[in-house]
Amino acid sequence: MAANGSGGMHDALLDSSLLSDDDLVSNWYIYETMEPAVPQDDPANFLEEEGNQGLVAAVFGILFSSLCVLVLDRDPLPLISHSSQSNREYWKIMALLYYPAFYYPLIACATVRHRLSYLVGCLLSWCHCVVHIWQKVDCPQSPKIYRYYSTLSYIPIILCLVLLSLWYPALLIRSFTVQEEALDKEVTGTGYYKKYLKAVLSKRPRKGSSTKIEESLLSRIQTYLCSYIYTPEEGFRIPLKLVVSITMAVIAVYQVALLLLVSFVPTIQIVRAGMTKDVVVLLVQFGLVPSDNPAVPGDMEKELNIVKHYLWSLEVCYICSLVLCCLLTCAMLLRTLVMHRNNLKALYQGAVLDVFYKAHILRPSRQAVVCWMSFAGFQTAFACLGLLIQQVIFFCCSVAFAFLVVIPLQYGTSTPLFTIIQNMWPFWLTLVVAVIVQHLAAHYQFLEQHPLRKELTNRRALYIVTYLLFPINVLVGVLAGVWRMVISGLYNAIHFCQLDISLLNRGVEAFDPGYHTYCHYLKIEVSQSHPVMKAFCLLLLQPARPERPAAPQPSNVEEDLSFSFR
Repeated sequence: MAANGSGGMHDALLDSSLLSDDDLVSNWYIYETMEPAVPQDDPANFLEEEGNQGLVAAVFGILFSSLCVLVLDRDPLPLISHSSQSNREYWKIMALLYYPAFYYPLIACATVRHRLSYLVGCLLSWCHCVVHIWQKVDCPQSPKIYRYYSTLSYIPIILCLVLLSLWYPALLIRSFTVQEEALDKEVTGTGYYKKYLKAVLSKRPRKGSSTKIEESLLSRIQTYLCSYIYTPEEGFRIPLKLVVSITMAVIAVYQVALLLLVSFVPTIQIVRAGMTKDVVVLLVQFGLVPSDNPAVPGDMEKELNIVKHYLWSLEVCYICSLVLCCLLTCAMLLRTLVMHRNNLKALYQGAVLDVFYKAHILRPSRQAVVCWMSFAGFQTAFACLGLLIQQVIFFCCSVAFAFLVVIPLQYGTSTPLFTIIQNMWPFWLTLVVAVIVQHLAAHYQFLEQHPLRKELTNRRALYIVTYLLFPINVLVGVLAGVWRMVISGLYNAIHFCQLDISLLNRGVEAFDPGYHTYCHYLKIEVSQSHPVMKAFCLLLLQPARPERPAAPQPSNVEEDLSFSFR
């Protein structure tokens, strides 16, 4: 009976309807102030819209794409044309405030959660979508950078508007199909809190041996690759601010990649098509293009084809490096999404030291609030800068490999790289032999094998060999230092867009602005939006349901009758 009673109470708690997210005051860790409850239909409460994450992310995407177009536009404001150079920067500053206010009704109509607001949202999204599509169909080309750049840069805006044009009608239809009372009492995100609470309460400790099973190399590789793929997990949902930040980062990758592509490829194609023999003669005289007889220029047809092949190779290297940078950046963004989920789950369970290397008090502060507000902007900016840095590095590396290795092998010519390797092969062989000798001597001469341990032996010989090989180890150290610099630069460039890891050492990671912002963002997110805390607080704050009087049992009736006759 006790088990059944507790199970019934458990189901009753989980199936109860919850109140709004804004009616609670979070006290999961430490709080110094209390804030009055905000109505759930407040237009300014759009960052609490857990049920319309796609809609909020779409509006942010429209805003960011408009700002990307604004940076290169001569007329930043639509109502002001032919602005002077001196006033253009002031109009751009005004546009930074104009566009957020201009697109705010698109996001506010979903927060009001009323049929009239949904209807207004439909009309606004349809009008914006039709106007943008009509403009690009009527005038797809523009003289800015590339004739189709304006159309291509507006693709994210049009896609987001199409999403809004479908989302608002769906909300409007749903408001008519669902009963009005149920719609008014419905609280956005309560379904997620119930699912999360059920997932937490239904977890059972795994039974079985705790012995760690040795994994094969293939399974470890698969596990490592799967760690870069975000798969939805039952009972857990990424917070809205993270969804917005990752969406903006992906749009930023597209906009920056498009700008890099159209600013280089059409120009190099024009240069290749307009290459003349007069320019080729100058290149041959400077020794930049191989020729059979550079002193006496002849037909130069062969040299002209070589120059055009060089320019084509530059174009291929640029496009390949740009594609590689976009794939790496998107992979890192997926990886950071997985890390966000792992860190939030750990902090939800109170495992602070699993996320931070020292204990933190998860409570709001001035700095934490500022970091929470700027987190999405930082993620977007870091994705842009990371893509630019990667493009510079990988393009230089690909050009060096193509012109120092691939093209000389194609034409059978010699390069300074091959000359250095040919002249210095005894030096490189000495370094390789010295490293191999040290490893073999350490394995066979300076280590004594025991069943359970290893001991040093032949210490005198070890000291002598260490002294004799010191000059060679200095040269090996120079090569190791160069490799350390290269690998650290590549690692930092690839992981630049990840805010969940610090590119500095733990002692100075507070000077990393990205990681510093991320840590304070987690403090606000966990302390103010803990799913279990919200679920239980909403359950406690909901009004008690009127209970029906239970039917009298026969024994109770007899007792009442006997008592009344006394």
